[in-house]
Amino acid sequence: MEAERRCPTCRARVQWQDNPCRPFCSERCQLADLGGWVAEQYRIPGSPLGVDMLDDDESDPA
Repeated sequence: MEAERRCPTCRARVQWQDNPCRPFCSERCQLADLGGWVAEQYRIPGSPLGVDMLDDDESDPA
């Protein structure tokens, strides 16, 4: 039996097959999650980057 899948935003049950918004239940929940990332509400754990580890846009040949 397949495990029940829930939307990470609203926790509603999600139809997985033929759902273009999966793992979300709707485009609304998908955009709410994206807004959280844009507003920096979510963080990925890790060590802070040093200045020497950041990309330098001026050295980009493009």
